[in-house]
Amino acid sequence: MTSADYDPASLPDLLPLYYRRLFPFSQYYRWLNYGGGERGVGGCVVCGSVVLLHKNYFQHREFSFTLKDDIYVRYQSFSTQGELEKEMQRMNPYKIDVGAVYSHRPSQHNTVKSGTFQALEKELVFDIDMTDYDDVRSCCSGADICPKCWTLMTIAIHILDRALREDFGFQHLLWVYSGRRGVHCWVCDETARKLSIAGRSAVAEYLSLVKGGAETVRKVVLSDPIHPFIQESLAVVERYFPQYALHDQDVLGLKESVDKVLALSTKKGQHFEKEIMLQYCYPRLDVNVSKGVNHLLKSPFSVHPKTGRISVPIDMKQLDKFDPFDVPTISLICEELDRPRVGEEEQQADTKEKDGDMDTVEKRRIRVAQSLKGELLKKSDLQKDF
Repeated sequence: MTSADYDPASLPDLLPLYYRRLFPFSQYYRWLNYGGGERGVGGCVVCGSVVLLHKNYFQHREFSFTLKDDIYVRYQSFSTQGELEKEMQRMNPYKIDVGAVYSHRPSQHNTVKSGTFQALEKELVFDIDMTDYDDVRSCCSGADICPKCWTLMTIAIHILDRALREDFGFQHLLWVYSGRRGVHCWVCDETARKLSIAGRSAVAEYLSLVKGGAETVRKVVLSDPIHPFIQESLAVVERYFPQYALHDQDVLGLKESVDKVLALSTKKGQHFEKEIMLQYCYPRLDVNVSKGVNHLLKSPFSVHPKTGRISVPIDMKQLDKFDPFDVPTISLICEELDRPRVGEEEQQADTKEKDGDMDTVEKRRIRVAQSLKGELLKKSDLQKDF
């Protein structure tokens, strides 16, 4: 899914401009700090022990950077927004990952007593990757996507967003496009951030329905009565199944795909039609990402080095209209910095170099900031402290 306007070889030249003039550091810092500064008590999510936590989320938050030539640097942490900004502009990471909030600053993890460096809190996260659907899509495979199979991501977001809000009571959910072939969800409620490993596992297992590897033919088996959560999920799947499976994937038009459907129908249970629809369309979760506290997840507004696309928040009100191919590339937004406005040459020829692109820059900065404010900051249940 590489955009025609993006050349991966240009990334070293584009990243300095992106981090210097476009990355929304202020909003990013406010989100990850969660109004930090007060002192509080936190529990270790691994062993359950109570730890006095100076609740400056940002200082104790782990970042990892992937640099040019796949150099991977973990346990980065920063005292202030300015420190993060300076270091990112110095290192120009190809990829940024965000991890847990620890008992000590991650950058000092080698200096503390053995066993005392512990993960205290982290958002509950979900990772949905299109490659996990390769057995039920005929249009693409691997890292490739197209509008026909992107419907699977739309279905997944609808199902999981409803369940997380209505079944678990979470309110502050951030859905982010990965930049290539999937989506991520950050559940930012305080109760979610404090969940133990057992609690995270329980949520992930509750939401998991498609189970079994490539050798498993029937990956969805329903029992009677069908759980209300599954009924709600079926209601979503049924809206999309005819267009997605019967038309876009033509599951009854090709011999290979017909054989797959027939294989699912040989042992007809009471709910075999529902099982087929769920197997083809239900979200496929990487549960280890959700269960693990130390697992890092790609940061919003990171750049995908292969496609050049920005990991942008998804507006839930426009979910069905979201098109990953419309997501801007770093090439495009950096080009806009230097693109003169109509009539600018004639009107401001004498000040073009100094002031000519500032209006365009500011408009782009405002759009990026508004996206974060609308889809990031409102996710923090401590936003009243900002």
